[in-house]
Amino acid sequence: MATNAGTSPPPPAVPSGRPGAPQTGKPHTSKTQPSGRPPGAPRISKLGVAAVIITVVLWASAFVGIRAVGPSFSPGSLTLGRLAIAAVVLGVVVLPKMQRLPQGREWWPIAAYGVMWFGGYNIALNAAEHLLDAGTAALLINVNPILIAVLAGVILKEGFPRWLIIGSLVAFSGVAVIALGSGQRSTADVAGVLLCLLAAALAAVSVIIQKPVLRKFPAGQATWFGIMVGLLCCLPFSGQVVGELQAAPLPATAGLIYLGVFPTAIAFTTWAYALSLIDAGKLAATTYLVPATTVLISWLVLGEIPTVWGLVGGAVCLVGVGLTRRRSR
Repeated sequence: MATNAGTSPPPPAVPSGRPGAPQTGKPHTSKTQPSGRPPGAPRISKLGVAAVIITVVLWASAFVGIRAVGPSFSPGSLTLGRLAIAAVVLGVVVLPKMQRLPQGREWWPIAAYGVMWFGGYNIALNAAEHLLDAGTAALLINVNPILIAVLAGVILKEGFPRWLIIGSLVAFSGVAVIALGSGQRSTADVAGVLLCLLAAALAAVSVIIQKPVLRKFPAGQATWFGIMVGLLCCLPFSGQVVGELQAAPLPATAGLIYLGVFPTAIAFTTWAYALSLIDAGKLAATTYLVPATTVLISWLVLGEIPTVWGLVGGAVCLVGVGLTRRRSR
């Protein structure tokens, strides 16, 4: 861009819409870029949007899958089975393209989110769903996006955008509505509540730890590394998963395979890909759509007709997530 240093006073400003308009002394700036985005706003590719949608749908289906196979598999063996299947499926994709393994201190964050997210989170969630009804579990797990937004604001310096906070609170209220209308009034076991909160905390911390790793490794590799760490942690459940597989009916085994391939291998990879493109706090807000999507999948797959509360709560979640995408002026 030409400058006016060492020249005569700048000519009068000319409307920017006129072709060939001369430069003024003050560099021309626009409130929006050609695409309509504010200056400096990151452009989310269509692949990034698709990755978010895939993640939400597949993670929502996991709640249905866990409920379906829960009677046949205990929390530890279910986690080990999912991770073993995911490790094989994702390994076939990422290993031929892998150029290097993490070195030295690069393993520390990978080990941390591998243990906490792929190991601890899954075991805690599986165990919690044996003690709590689905609505209460969904409400408690969805403390996670708020925790991520707070941690991302403090640790990753993403700040606290006004619309992110407003939208998160609206979406969280939608999750609460879904939970209140779940139709299952079982007493919330204290252990189940604590397990859900533990799972939410482990996932939130893991997202913050994983974000910098994605600057060094592709999403598929970063996910596979974490799965392998979680798999090693769950090896003590090997005998248990073998015995339960032998006794499990075919539909339960098929459900385990589904959980390993889709909500684990695929969805955690699409999440990592989206996380490499989007601020952690804003991406986490999209997971408020998971409970609403779970209601829809349960309706289609299990024939569980959603209540009016479920439909209203789902609509509120959509509004809340939409608000998180607004930009403060």
